[in-house]
Amino acid sequence: MLGDNTTEHRLRLLQAEYTQHERRGPGDGRTATRTTSPAPLNLNVIDRIQAAVHEIEEHTRAADWTHPAGPVPADATRVYEWARQHTAHLDPERQQARETLIYRQGLEHAIAMGDTTVIRKHPCPGCGCWGLLWRPAVQRAACINRYCTDDDGISRSWPLATLAHHHTARQLGLKTSAT
Repeated sequence: MLGDNTTEHRLRLLQAEYTQHERRGPGDGRTATRTTSPAPLNLNVIDRIQAAVHEIEEHTRAADWTHPAGPVPADATRVYEWARQHTAHLDPERQQARETLIYRQGLEHAIAMGDTTVIRKHPCPGCGCWGLLWRPAVQRAACINRYCTDDDGISRSWPLATLAHHHTARQLGLKTSAT
């Protein structure tokens, strides 16, 4: 639908660069002598990638149980293409739900790599102003507009799913208005 490969690219980067075990050289500080060897790669990133693939697989299989989707590709970066292929026949609302999920995962991949600037590229769903900031403590994007507050006077914040939903809805609206 949207043809956006940023999620695939981010997953490929996450897989290639962030699964490597952190190497420490001389002069990094004194540490105790290890009695066991460390894991050869970052297990947290591997778990994140597996969870993303599993979520896409579950969503794709649940979207239309009358058309079996077949096996998931062994290469995790191809799972998004697989999901699009097996849900291309669905109605536009369900395709938008798929794209929202894929886009949210792209945001999650970027944040996992330390790139929180992807949040700033979205307007606030509440007031429409630009300049959202990522708040890692609550895992939400917060609005910087001092007038955009909830009933308790606290700055409004948004989960990544809300940002992804608004983004894909805008993209779909732009696509339908252009044709």
